[in-house]
Amino acid sequence: MSLPLLLLLSAIVLISAYFTYGRFISKKFDIKNDKPTPAHAQADGVDYVPSNKLVVLGHHFASIAGAGPIVGPIIAVIFGWIPAVIWILVGGIFIGAVHDVGSMVASLRHKGKSIGVIINQYIGRSGKRLFLIFSFSTLILIIAVFADIIAKTFVKNPGVASTSALFILLAIVFGFFNRKLAHKKSSFLWLSIIGVFLMYYFVMLGNNIPYDLNYVFWVGLLLAYAFLASVTPMSVLLQPRDYLSSFLLYGLILLAIVGVFVANPEVKMDNNIIFKSEDIGYLFPVLFITVACGAISGFHSLVASGTTSKQLNKETDAKIVGYGGMLIESFLAIISVCAVMVISRTDYVGSLSADGPVNMFADGMGFVISSLGIEEGLAVNFVALTISAFALTTLDTCTRLARFTFQEFFEETENPKVRSITQNRFLSTTVVVILSSLFLLSGEFTTLWPIFGSANQLLAALALLAVAVWMIKSGKKANFLLIPMFFMFVVTLSSLFLLALQNFEKGIYSISIIAGLLFVLAIVLLYLAKRCLQKEEEKLEV
Repeated sequence: MSLPLLLLLSAIVLISAYFTYGRFISKKFDIKNDKPTPAHAQADGVDYVPSNKLVVLGHHFASIAGAGPIVGPIIAVIFGWIPAVIWILVGGIFIGAVHDVGSMVASLRHKGKSIGVIINQYIGRSGKRLFLIFSFSTLILIIAVFADIIAKTFVKNPGVASTSALFILLAIVFGFFNRKLAHKKSSFLWLSIIGVFLMYYFVMLGNNIPYDLNYVFWVGLLLAYAFLASVTPMSVLLQPRDYLSSFLLYGLILLAIVGVFVANPEVKMDNNIIFKSEDIGYLFPVLFITVACGAISGFHSLVASGTTSKQLNKETDAKIVGYGGMLIESFLAIISVCAVMVISRTDYVGSLSADGPVNMFADGMGFVISSLGIEEGLAVNFVALTISAFALTTLDTCTRLARFTFQEFFEETENPKVRSITQNRFLSTTVVVILSSLFLLSGEFTTLWPIFGSANQLLAALALLAVAVWMIKSGKKANFLLIPMFFMFVVTLSSLFLLALQNFEKGIYSISIIAGLLFVLAIVLLYLAKRCLQKEEEKLEV
């Protein structure tokens, strides 16, 4: 299959799904604008801020994307591009997008609170505490890993650091004028045009004024930035930066599409389906764990029910932000697969080991984009910069999400002093940053990172479980949630079992023990949910 045809067919499938299955899902969740969203009902000017749906889409997309839809799909091609593409499309439409919009709507109906609070209300307090501890630990791991990745990127490419700093300053100015001119309808359009123009100009300017600093300094500065991004009002920094940054990825997608149609590069990757890879294991369950963000990712539920649900101006905006945002990410995952289909399997295996998926994507898309008359070196740098910008977005969003998770864990404590301290956004963010710093300095994140894929998909299964229980206890049918939920539990539990067994045999007991604990966590929450629903049935019979 040619790349233009693959992109065209994928786009048709995803767009059709938005207007068909997306409408079906909206009806199932009874999405309508008869009640004010938490952004209005709990408006505080800091976390709860009603915003334009395009701004929220930009924030949400930038937060959930990161490097996930690039790294995962490229690694998954080791099983063949055909199974990777099929899972991206099927998983994205029927599981990932449903998971994202479900988490978002459930949060909207519960004062913008996280999935953990929903578990508390419909499954029980023990379930909530287990889920929040798991979520908080996962977020601390992500913060440490991304601080390390970005700091190393800044050391290696000082121009990327300069551009990132300019982006932050631009976002603050954009946010200021957007708030001041909010009463003028045309102001947002003109501000966006000027902001996007300056953002792309800063891409070139940043390379001319590199900030050449050491690794330790960058880690400290990044965590300080993450602290500020977590405590300042959404409309001041996080929201406008994510909105503007999203245009980097939109631009990358557009250039990739046009480049593919203009260049029509030869597909050198074979059509073989590999059921077992010597490097990463069997197609099932590894493919469904590895693709992650391109099809479904538990991290999305934390964003959807964490920052995004607190910004939606109208409930109907959830469709384009939640369902639409996931489908855009699935399309980016398809582009990632295309980036490595232009090389042979032998070259792919060699490059994956030597260069890594991010560099493979940058080189592949840089080559395609250069067909438009753009110098290939500049095109490759632009792609690499885009990925780095989104990694920074993941860092600051995760810090805010970890703060929410920490606060929700202690919000029902009976001790008023503890409750007062933990609900303070400055103190709770300080705890998050200190724990992330200690974890980063210990170096343990490099040992634990391999388990993240399975933990992330377990998070997705648990989010689907929580939303399904909420729907059932609300008297609604939830098969469209239960089927994806059971599939994700089968995938995750299989992966955790194999991970525990393989690492135990290798003598890596820390990973083996954690995988075993996560396996037990999943079983316990399933049991609690089942017991909860059985009690509900007994009440109805009485």
